[in-house]
Amino acid sequence: MAAPSPEDPSLERHFKGHRDAVTCVDFSLNTKQLASGSMDSCLMIWHMKPQSRAYRFTGHKDAVTCVNFSPSGHLLASGSRDKTVRIWVPNVKGESTVFRAHTATVRSVHFCSDGQSLVTASDDKTVKVWSTHRQRFLFSLSQHINWVRCAKFSPDGRLIVSASDDKTVKLWDKTSRECVHSYCEHGGFVTYVDFHPSGTCIAAAGMDNTVKVWDVRTHRLLQHYQLHSAAVNALSFHPSGSYLITASSDSTLKILDVMEGRLLYTLHGHQVRGTGMAWSRSTALMQVQDWVSLKGGSSEGFPLEPTVAPSQPRQHREMQTGLASAGAVRGLFCDLA
Repeated sequence: MAAPSPEDPSLERHFKGHRDAVTCVDFSLNTKQLASGSMDSCLMIWHMKPQSRAYRFTGHKDAVTCVNFSPSGHLLASGSRDKTVRIWVPNVKGESTVFRAHTATVRSVHFCSDGQSLVTASDDKTVKVWSTHRQRFLFSLSQHINWVRCAKFSPDGRLIVSASDDKTVKLWDKTSRECVHSYCEHGGFVTYVDFHPSGTCIAAAGMDNTVKVWDVRTHRLLQHYQLHSAAVNALSFHPSGSYLITASSDSTLKILDVMEGRLLYTLHGHQVRGTGMAWSRSTALMQVQDWVSLKGGSSEGFPLEPTVAPSQPRQHREMQTGLASAGAVRGLFCDLA
C-alpha cells in the first residue's frame, strides 16, 4: 500500500457529543466555530481551538434538520421537524428567538450574503423569505407541487434556487418573485442544490443517483455525473469553485474536479448513508480547507481511494483514519490547491 500523499484528505478533528444521528453542519465564516444539528433535537457548537468546550443548545421539540451561520457569524439559524426556525446567538448563553415558519418540517435555512434575509424551505411545498433581525415574513414562493428539500440564495443575493420532490429545480428572481426557469432533467426527487461561488452555475443532487450542473444564464446542462450507486443526499462547492463534494446513501463521499469534469477521490467507510458536508469558508489562500462529514451510526473510518490522480499515475491508496461512534462529527484536512 502506498504511503499517503500530503494532498490527500486526512482526519483532522473528531467531535463527539450528539446522542443520535447528525443531520447537518456549517462552519462560521472565520472557521472558529462549527455548528451541527441532530435527530436528538439539539444543536452543538464546536470550537476548532483544541481543548475548547462545546456548547449544547436545546429548544427545538423535534429533530434539527438544517443549520446555517450568518455571514458575520454572529447569528445561527436552525430549522426543525417541529415546523419552527430558531435564530441563535452562538455563545455560551445560547439565547434564541423562535418563529413558526411553516406548516410542516423545515428542511433548509440559508442566510443571504448581506445577512439581512433568510430563505427557508419546507415539506409544506413552499419557499419563504424572512427579514433576519425582526424574523418578519416577507414573501413566499409557491410553485412547487411536492416537498421542497433545499433553497439557497445566489452569492449576490439576487436569485434563489430551490430543489423539490416534484423532480424540479427552480430558479427565482428575488425582486420580482417570479420563477425564472425550471430544470426538469432529474429522474427522481431532487435532494439538494448549491450555487457555484461565481453565481453563474448551480449543482443539484438527486434520488436518481446523479449530480447535474447547469449554467443559470443560458440554462444549459453543463455536466452530468452518475458516479454513485444510490441516492445523492447533499453536495457543496469548494470556495474556490474548482471542486464539488457529494454525499450518498451508497455510504461514500466523492470529491469532483468540476473544472476538468473528473472524479478525484472516493471516500469509503460509512456503514450508514452520508447525509451532508460543508467546506470551511475562510482560508488564507483558498488552498487548504477543513472538510466535515456527518453520519448517524458507527463507522470503520474513511479508507481513501484516489480515483483519478491529480498529476501522474500513482498506486491505489487507502487511509484508515480512525474510529467514530454514533452521532459523530469528523473533520478532514484537504489541500486541493
